[in-house]
Amino acid sequence: MTSRDLPLHGVTETSLPAEPAAARAALDTALAVPADRRGEALREAAAAHPEHLDAWGRLAEHALEDEDPVAAYAFARTGYHRGLDRARKSGWGGQGPVPWHHEPNRGFLRSVHALMRAADAIGETEEAQRCANFLLELDPDDTLGVGG
Repeated sequence: MTSRDLPLHGVTETSLPAEPAAARAALDTALAVPADRRGEALREAAAAHPEHLDAWGRLAEHALEDEDPVAAYAFARTGYHRGLDRARKSGWGGQGPVPWHHEPNRGFLRSVHALMRAADAIGETEEAQRCANFLLELDPDDTLGVGG
């Protein structure tokens, strides 16, 4: 048994289920497209597989790179809400870790991180801080570096 197997204050880690293979393949294909066409490819992947959390997170990140924080906010909020729903279905009770080290959790965490960045970019500083605090609760290892 490792320290990751022990409950944190009586709360065990939540691991989201793996994304369907077709959704992962669609996202991988979109990410391989040249940067000037990647946004459209990511939109197509998200439209074809709207349940795929990482597609929304990657789409939000791409919008931030394209300096479109309003679109990033909308994409990230979609991944965030779908991620909350999936976490609850996976046994998450509103508190405790949903850590990065479990690969299927990354789309949810990526969406929360992008929401934090997009909120900050549009002046929603309280929302950005809430997202930062939430990420630190979800991933106490702070893999995305929001605490520093």
